[in-house]
Amino acid sequence: MEYLFPISGVQTYLWLPPLVAFVVSFFTSMGGVSGAFLLLPFQMSFLGFTSPAVSPTNLVFNVVAIPSGVWRYLREGRMVWPLTWVVVLGTLPGVIIGCFIRIHWLPYPETFKAFVGCVLLYIGLRMFMDLNKARKAEIKAKAGPKLEAQVVSQDFTVETLEFSWRCVAYRFQGREHSCSSPGIFAMAFVVGVVGGVYGIGGGAIIAPFFVAIYGLPVHTVAGAALMGTFITSVAGVLFYQVLALVPSYAGMHVAPDWLLGALFGFGGVCGMYLGARTQRFVPAKWIKLGLAILLLYVAGRYLLDFAAYLSR
Repeated sequence: MEYLFPISGVQTYLWLPPLVAFVVSFFTSMGGVSGAFLLLPFQMSFLGFTSPAVSPTNLVFNVVAIPSGVWRYLREGRMVWPLTWVVVLGTLPGVIIGCFIRIHWLPYPETFKAFVGCVLLYIGLRMFMDLNKARKAEIKAKAGPKLEAQVVSQDFTVETLEFSWRCVAYRFQGREHSCSSPGIFAMAFVVGVVGGVYGIGGGAIIAPFFVAIYGLPVHTVAGAALMGTFITSVAGVLFYQVLALVPSYAGMHVAPDWLLGALFGFGGVCGMYLGARTQRFVPAKWIKLGLAILLLYVAGRYLLDFAAYLSR
């Protein structure tokens, strides 16, 4: 029997949201992404949930589901804390600004779908570009001399080398990786704005940035991206909930549907934990390829829908 969620107006089976969230988050958490970027299109297209409240409801999913995946990365010593804190400091103010943009400039489903399509299209293309670069590097490495130093260690722990206002550096599997602290902060701020509008916390965007632009290993950015997404999602949900209590926003349906978001979250808890535990056994290129294909499919569908809307 289908259940009617009074806040969102969605009518569906109670077992469907957790099942969908489990499948989605199992695969996406391997790349440091909660899966909210795919659950939002599912809610809009399949469940018919198109009001601004869908964004904070998506953030509720993050709040409930992410801790299980984060705990697994913490247990395995793969949490790059310096990277995490810079991401959080940059993303938090961006998320608040993104919430205002969503409510005032993108309240209608047609324009919001166009925004979502552009974001997903960009992320998917960046991932494919990174995959192509990695493929060329692999071919070059095979053509060159095979040195003992090229053997990859099975140690998945991370050692912090430097954390300052100028640089974040750490060692992973015998190699040193570094990136600019101001650069990450600025990027995280922009990502926070986009994530606040979309209702994803920003992990789906910032993880590909780390891999594609800074060249950081996907096995090390996953924990930092998930932790940053969790903290900013908590802030976003609270902001939307407080905003719903303001009389001038009462008729805009901005309060999250806590029950629907929690059901998605419960499925995500199991999916993220198993995904984080399985990640080390799955090659990074296959994780990124699967995410890129999903992103481009959803992006293409939404942009085509928007083009059809304009041609009416």
